[in-house]
Amino acid sequence: MKKIALLVLLPVITLAQEKSAPVAPKQTGKYDTNKFSQMYDLLATPNMFRTAAGAPGPAYYQQQADYKIDIELDDKNSKLSGSETVTYTNNSPDTLEYLWVQLDQNQQAKTSQSPLAESQKIDQVLPAEKFATDYLREKPDRGFHIDYVKDVKGSPLSYTINQTMMRINLPVPMKPGDKFVFSTKWWYNINNYRKEGGRSGYELFEKDGNKIYVIAQFYPRMAVYNDVEGWQNMQFWGSGEFALPFGNFDVNITVPADHVIDATGELLNRAEVFTPAQVKRYELAQKTFDKPVVIVTQEEAIANEKGFSDKKKTWRFSAKNVRDFGIASSRKFIYDAMAVKLNNKVVMAESVYPKEANPLWGDYSTKTVAHTLKSYSSHTFDYPYPKAVSVSAEDQGMEYPMICWNYGRPDENGVTSDRIKHGMISVIIHEVGHNFFPMIVNSDERQWTWMDEGLNSFMQYMAEQELEANYPSNRGPAKNIVPYMSGDQKFLEPIMSNSENIYQFGNNAYGKPATGLNILRETVMGRELFDHAFKVYANRWKFKHPTPEDFFRTMEDASAFDLDWFIRGWFYSTDFVDIGVEDVKQYYVSETATTDLKDVKVRRGRFGLDKGPFVYLVSGQNAEVNPNDKKALKIEDVKLLSDYVNQNLSADEKANLKAPKYFYEVTFNKPGGMLMPILVEITYEDDSKESFKYPAQIWRKNNDTARKVYATAKAIKKIQIDPNLETADIDVTNNTWPKQEVKSKFE
Repeated sequence: MKKIALLVLLPVITLAQEKSAPVAPKQTGKYDTNKFSQMYDLLATPNMFRTAAGAPGPAYYQQQADYKIDIELDDKNSKLSGSETVTYTNNSPDTLEYLWVQLDQNQQAKTSQSPLAESQKIDQVLPAEKFATDYLREKPDRGFHIDYVKDVKGSPLSYTINQTMMRINLPVPMKPGDKFVFSTKWWYNINNYRKEGGRSGYELFEKDGNKIYVIAQFYPRMAVYNDVEGWQNMQFWGSGEFALPFGNFDVNITVPADHVIDATGELLNRAEVFTPAQVKRYELAQKTFDKPVVIVTQEEAIANEKGFSDKKKTWRFSAKNVRDFGIASSRKFIYDAMAVKLNNKVVMAESVYPKEANPLWGDYSTKTVAHTLKSYSSHTFDYPYPKAVSVSAEDQGMEYPMICWNYGRPDENGVTSDRIKHGMISVIIHEVGHNFFPMIVNSDERQWTWMDEGLNSFMQYMAEQELEANYPSNRGPAKNIVPYMSGDQKFLEPIMSNSENIYQFGNNAYGKPATGLNILRETVMGRELFDHAFKVYANRWKFKHPTPEDFFRTMEDASAFDLDWFIRGWFYSTDFVDIGVEDVKQYYVSETATTDLKDVKVRRGRFGLDKGPFVYLVSGQNAEVNPNDKKALKIEDVKLLSDYVNQNLSADEKANLKAPKYFYEVTFNKPGGMLMPILVEITYEDDSKESFKYPAQIWRKNNDTARKVYATAKAIKKIQIDPNLETADIDVTNNTWPKQEVKSKFE
């Protein structure tokens, strides 16, 4: 019978690494012992509305709300008045007894519950203005004043206002397929957002007395009704943003005649509100793809600043299939635009900004808008709207369909630091990018902030890196989330937490999900599989209302990649990543067994035991091993191997045989609870390097340790885990063998 060479391992060197990482949070529940358990315990049951594959089901529906709105801006009194007619279509299979409407401005009303829900403390040192605001001044009159709610015939409708939500009681229940038309009239005092806060309002320029208005949440907005929770009528407390149905908007905006406006939708009366020269410049911009064309010049804006016209102009906008509407208005605005080619479609990238924003905004804003549209479209779908607008609004970063407000300006001398420049570019990318998530892929921001902010921050990271090599991205790189992941567990929540219940909002809702998606793309799945699945998700759910389950299921469905272990750990827990080198054992080949191996029994095949003869791997430091055996392995010097090779291998196979000299068994441990692939870089004695990647499934049968054997022709000088900091490992002191001292921050 053929002789079989068996390698028996004997450890010789054990180098244990110190562990200084924090203790992983204690897990409870039947699935905690197996982190590869499928997520049947966490995900909603698939149904006819949403399939197990993560796609809209055959019974999927969504409601529609169409608006005709007339508003007027009173610049002198910073007041906005409006009226609207809403046509609401019930596409659901349910009969509706009432409608819920959002009154977001009430979050800043005197009667708002938001300040009462926040803890307070005494600030012992504060500016006089803040002291006066907090303790001396009367709280300003904010919030909606509703003049009426009427039906299509003009008859009053019964309604009830509960903080930021208004219930309209239907005279007759709406059956499936019914439409209901109602109208409202309202007004409110616009807030100075730089002093009072808020996602919209005005910015006052004290030197010239002008204001920039960024107007949003300015009208009573229909809430979402869907198959997941019925009415999404959760109160607006300030953090969780908005859930809105799609619809068509026709909006007439009356402002002082010297104001320049940009807004959601297409401008219908350009020739009425711009000069003939400005109209020609815009027509040129529609054909210019390499740089912005200035439509309202700085000189024209400076002239407008001085006018304070008592006359009025009405700007008419129309927007199709959008979920919201935003407006920017000021006599200070410079306006530029350029065309962007997306396959067979041309859209406009636009910016409006005051002279105080130049030269920074003129140089970078519109070009950044154009780049964002190209980058995001390449990873999802071609941008479907006719334009995207960036508005200069200091201390802001907020998004609406086709328009967004962004901070970042030079100092008074026109000088811009790299920090301000990159900060402005990043916020423009982020806010323009929100057109894709959630303005088109319309997730529920009130419930799950991460579904728009996290996905968008990930897309922002890719766009930044595509814009400029080594762009200083804040969110996305794994190493940047380590301080948060290694923080006090008392102040950490799973990503899958409601928006209002998060301590560290930016890290939890923006940074951690963005990092997780980056790790999936670069380290776990690979770009090809990830990019395809992500694009499938975006296209399945554009102009629809996805849930977290729809995203998770689609990513698996389109990639054939089991991600339950990653989603369970990264999104549903506060587990952290910590993988270390625990032991390294070294061996040499010998035909002489050490004492404790001479009588070992080794199972051979299905039938019985075999006592040898064997090839042994034994300690190079053991006295029984001849030092001469440490030379590079030669097959002819080992009779058993020589016989096996000569009897079983062809000449070509013999020529390709390896000649390993050193044998190592490396034990990896996992002090952290979060599963992750093991990324290993080996440095040999000649300083050459070799990399190995072991999938996360290496932990599936042992959650604590994993072992790998390396047979090498050269001695190993160094073993390092995650050398490029791809996995958000919170403790790198145990990542290297031999152990290396890590300098403290002080050092």
